[in-house]
Amino acid sequence: MITYLALLRGINVGGKRKVPMKELSEVFVRAGCSDVETYIQSGNVIFSADNTTPAHLSDTLVSGIGERFGFQVPVVLRTAEELAQVVRNNPFLKNGTDEETLHVLFLSDLPHPDCVDALDPDRSIPDAFAVCGREVYLRLPDGVARTKLTNQYFDSKLRTIGTMRNWRTVATLLERTKR
Repeated sequence: MITYLALLRGINVGGKRKVPMKELSEVFVRAGCSDVETYIQSGNVIFSADNTTPAHLSDTLVSGIGERFGFQVPVVLRTAEELAQVVRNNPFLKNGTDEETLHVLFLSDLPHPDCVDALDPDRSIPDAFAVCGREVYLRLPDGVARTKLTNQYFDSKLRTIGTMRNWRTVATLLERTKR
């Protein structure tokens, strides 16, 4: 069995796309997952599954959520080991950046290098970002509400889907995958 983290995008935000965590857990169990645990209401699910390909597992979960709740939401998966690498590889931590300003945008697919090169590093000064594989590390000193480095910006420029988490949540999720 492999420990996974599922990151759902756009649920329980502003009273829209309401998904009770107990019912979400049931969707994962029906999809063949075990040891299902949710963390906060924003769509973070830690679970175990057999050696199924992540793309197939993600499609199964998206379908199950759609059937149960009547709307589609993207589901981005990472293994516990991949999540540990995300935490180890944050380039902003190496510079001593205040962790309260850090976020990670988890991408569903590896972006094409040409798309990464076309990103505007000055789009939202003083904010900064670094694309590393399927993650976009963000330093947002003025917060998420004021940045122009949004999910929509990266989705359109990188031609993939992403979902953002603050650094505190990422670190907590990593600790929970170790249980």
